[in-house]
Amino acid sequence: MLSREDFIFTIGYDGPVAVVDKQAKKKFGKLSAKELAEKGLFRPAYSAAVYSGNKEEIELVVEAYNRLGGNSADVSAMERLFGVSLVDVKRSVLI
Repeated sequence: MLSREDFIFTIGYDGPVAVVDKQAKKKFGKLSAKELAEKGLFRPAYSAAVYSGNKEEIELVVEAYNRLGGNSADVSAMERLFGVSLVDVKRSVLI
C-alpha cells in the first residue's frame, strides 16, 4: 500500500506504479483533509479522506466543496468527479 502522502498526490498510474506530484507532496503532504479542502485542494483532500476511511472526514470535504464552489454534490458525485479509490499499488515514482 502507498503511503498517505503518495496516495493523496497520485496524479495517475503507469502500470503497477503510482505517479506522484513531488512538489505538491512536499508542500502540502502533512496537511489534514480539512486543511487541504480549505486551501481549495479538493482532490487531494478527498483522497486523504478516502485513505483515512473516515466517513465524517469524507462528508466534511464534500461540504467544503459545495460551500466554496456553490455546488450540490454528494459523495457518489465526488467519487466520479475525482476518480479516487483505494488500489493495491506498492510502488510510486515522483515527478
